[in-house]
Amino acid sequence: MQHNNTLDYYNNYADEFYKSTVNVEFATMQKWFLSKLKSGSYILDFGCGSGRDTKYFLEQGYHVDAIDGSDELCKLASKYTGIEVKNIFFRELEEVDKYDGIWACSSILHLPIDELADVMRKMMVALKENGVIYTSFKYGTFEGERNGRFFIDMTEEKFADFLDEIENLEVEEQWKTSDVRPGRGEEKWLNLILRKR
Repeated sequence: MQHNNTLDYYNNYADEFYKSTVNVEFATMQKWFLSKLKSGSYILDFGCGSGRDTKYFLEQGYHVDAIDGSDELCKLASKYTGIEVKNIFFRELEEVDKYDGIWACSSILHLPIDELADVMRKMMVALKENGVIYTSFKYGTFEGERNGRFFIDMTEEKFADFLDEIENLEVEEQWKTSDVRPGRGEEKWLNLILRKR
């Protein structure tokens, strides 16, 4: 598996990653996602990292399941959120018609294209009818290892070509943003709201 190094990275640098992301101001994106859902909806935080977004969604009264592939981040996120964050790989998702929304913030961008397609199909199956996915990718066309982790970057065109292979999912909205972390503003991101049809 190409991205074993990615999991090693997050396990080895879990504390640093947690500290650098847990307090990042991300309310604009979180609120935009929640505006697509009814209050009290069921959300899957798919690759929850520090647990920042899980905690926010719980505080807003939503039901949340949270998973991450990094065992060390699961421990930190469980402590922070007060719920059990399950140590599950993306490809192990097997829920059917369970979630109103799936939040995959800066997470599935670590999958090679073939695996990303399989995982996206699993996400679609896990969603209820008319459910929504928020996901984000670094902006560009790069695919490979960068700073010890595997990344697949996306542009609007590249993602549209990719999504052609996935039935019953369509782009409802897409927009570009700058990285919200201090000193990272030059990095651009492609944000997507997808809907199950």
